[in-house]
Amino acid sequence: MDWLWQGLVLYPVLEWAVRIGMVPVILRRRFPPATGLAWLTMIFFLPIVGLVVYLFVGVSFLGRERARSHRRVLLARMPEREAELRPYIERPVLLPEQENMVTQAEQISGNPIVGGNAMELLPETPAMIDRLVADIDAAERHVHLLFYIFRPDDNGMRVIDALRRAAGRGVKCRLMADAAGSRPLFHSSVPGELTQLGVEVVPALPVQLWRRKLSRIDLRNHRKIAVIDGRLAYTGSHNIVVEDYGHSRAGKWLDLSARFTGPLVAQLQATFLDDWVFETGVPLQSEDLFPPIQAAGNIAAQVVPTGPSHEAETFRRVLLAALNTARRKIVMTTPYLVPDEATMTALGMAVDRGAEVTIVMPARSDHPLVAAAGRYYYEPLMDMGVQLHQYHGGLLHAKTITVDDAFALLGSANIDIRSFYLNFEINVLLYGPAVTAELRFVQQGYLARSRQISPDAWRRRGTLTQYAESAAALASPLL
Repeated sequence: MDWLWQGLVLYPVLEWAVRIGMVPVILRRRFPPATGLAWLTMIFFLPIVGLVVYLFVGVSFLGRERARSHRRVLLARMPEREAELRPYIERPVLLPEQENMVTQAEQISGNPIVGGNAMELLPETPAMIDRLVADIDAAERHVHLLFYIFRPDDNGMRVIDALRRAAGRGVKCRLMADAAGSRPLFHSSVPGELTQLGVEVVPALPVQLWRRKLSRIDLRNHRKIAVIDGRLAYTGSHNIVVEDYGHSRAGKWLDLSARFTGPLVAQLQATFLDDWVFETGVPLQSEDLFPPIQAAGNIAAQVVPTGPSHEAETFRRVLLAALNTARRKIVMTTPYLVPDEATMTALGMAVDRGAEVTIVMPARSDHPLVAAAGRYYYEPLMDMGVQLHQYHGGLLHAKTITVDDAFALLGSANIDIRSFYLNFEINVLLYGPAVTAELRFVQQGYLARSRQISPDAWRRRGTLTQYAESAAALASPLL
């Protein structure tokens, strides 16, 4: 029993060694104050657990080195990228309230606003899969797919079968999916079968620990992009997966994607090519990647890819710019609402300017800890005058923002720390009253199946529930 006694004596010593040793490590990392405080709190109360969690998601080997590597790839491709996009730059006439957003987004993404686009909104998963499969079946030159989640289920196999048919016709097909989000795909026989048919299949941000030296595994490619022949493209919140995957308690997932034609397709294609060369080291060069594209409609739009490559390129800056532009009305839908201090301030300032601010979230979430952390912010948001609504028709996964009658945003980013700083995201800014009204009409459909949270009723929820939410909020900078 001596070993047991020694263990009981040594364990507290080990805990204090971790506490004392981790303080300079965390302080040296120069985290944002809230994030640093969250790490120190976890290390102090749960030193061994905190150390393990830090090794997986706090160290900077993958986070910092991957970010620097991605930045180098983007800089190396910049001249080529400018040449690729130059034929599609035709700056439309803008309203004064749109100018600031356009300039801010161009500084963040490097993509200018382009006119002459057409958009088809796809709010239903079956319709989106049907449309995508039909476009792949009509492809003549290439198919490029990049999705966070791509599973070989019923919907996934429909797309996979379409890739097989396209490859059989001689169409060049490339499929890239996030290594963590699409783990079932990469653990199946599908990648090998597709490779034999000539389809290139690439995992984005692989997470094999033996290769990454216990490096950061929560830096993910959260983008959803499909480009067909360089002439049409999809983006939004849909993954390639059935609607009720894995989370029956929350209900079916409700997503929103858009199918674009026109010059905007070139910007989505360029984003895919950036990610492809980053993962493979092989730049794609072919005349058919950027074919001549004529105006297809009258929508002015701008693709804004964001990620941790550089602090100035984060989605948080896009969001803050949008909120600070609003004068009359903001409507937002998001599956995860875990705002940081700057976002809270921007929302409060919008209300102070007289804007009506409405946020719609699902009543039930697939991530209980994230949901609990988010609920901590409900009361201060409502005290500011923000109207909060809970959607009861399933897991609302659409990520949308409409601002006044000036512009709208549609894409993959959530209102949480992961999308702000950790994930590679893709969003499209859509300018003008007509397209903003079209997206707001979809948002009104979500609101029709939602219930507004009453501040008085919310304050009466159980004491233990409030304590649990406060505890979860302490970890919100890490979520």
